[in-house]
Amino acid sequence: MKEEFILNNLRIKYKVISVKRLPELQADIDKTEQDGNLSNLKLFRPYINDFKFRVPENFPEAKYIVVLAIEHNLAKVNFHLNGQKHNIILPHDYHRLGASVEELAELVEKEIIKEAGFKVEHNRTMHLKLLAVRSGLGRYGRNNICYVDGLGSFLSLYTFFTDYDFQVDNWYDLRMLEDCEDCSICSDNCPTQAIPNIDDDEFIIDVERCLTLHNEKLGEFPEWLRSDAHNSLIGCTRCQQYCPANTKVIEKIIQLEDITEEETKMILDGRIEEHLSLSIGRKLRIFDDIKNAEYPIPLIKRNLELLLD
Repeated sequence: MKEEFILNNLRIKYKVISVKRLPELQADIDKTEQDGNLSNLKLFRPYINDFKFRVPENFPEAKYIVVLAIEHNLAKVNFHLNGQKHNIILPHDYHRLGASVEELAELVEKEIIKEAGFKVEHNRTMHLKLLAVRSGLGRYGRNNICYVDGLGSFLSLYTFFTDYDFQVDNWYDLRMLEDCEDCSICSDNCPTQAIPNIDDDEFIIDVERCLTLHNEKLGEFPEWLRSDAHNSLIGCTRCQQYCPANTKVIEKIIQLEDITEEETKMILDGRIEEHLSLSIGRKLRIFDDIKNAEYPIPLIKRNLELLLD
């Protein structure tokens, strides 16, 4: 069975896993919680509180989950200010994927199921990394990020329930990349020491110290977080930039459209002029509607000031 496709020039890999495995997947998460390895930090819990491994209530006849890993490359963008050009990283998680949910659902229907009459439903309420590793699609890195052969860690995971019966039983142990066993590069380069060192046979990070958790939301930074730890417009890329498993894929970095001097000054002045804000959101591929922007201009202003310093 072919397990790789190209859609809109993006590489896509997939695996399927039976819904019969959902109780075991939930048991994995429950054990992690019981072992004290899921943080109770108020800032973190909203990310996972609604996540459950269960069949959707409106789709009780679902039999399988299709797990997709889609190529989603690191990006850079030039901010112009005072006659100078500042090249700043925007991680793949924060700019739009070059394929829509509808296009991905159609790919599942036409290229993976290949038979008419079956339902396909997108789902976002599961722990996707765990699902991808258990399905055999990916493996964990020491940095607790999912890696997929040929895509590295610069990818997005999507899942679709279907009532099609693939008649296979994919189920793999929780695995860490072989490259990680004797490597501490991500741990050594983590700006907040959130990643376990080489002496730990674990791939659970200290999420409360993870820079991404703190700088992708508005609010005060904790006192322990140094200003020079910031390295991306949103989030953090240090553990992935230097990772040997990303050596080939990091070369496919995307250069986004430049942010002009006028646009940069608007951000730093704290002004929100709709036409400029919309231009910035579209160039960064992060929003088309400033009223519903997940990453609003005030957040970009706060982070940009730190990077320019």
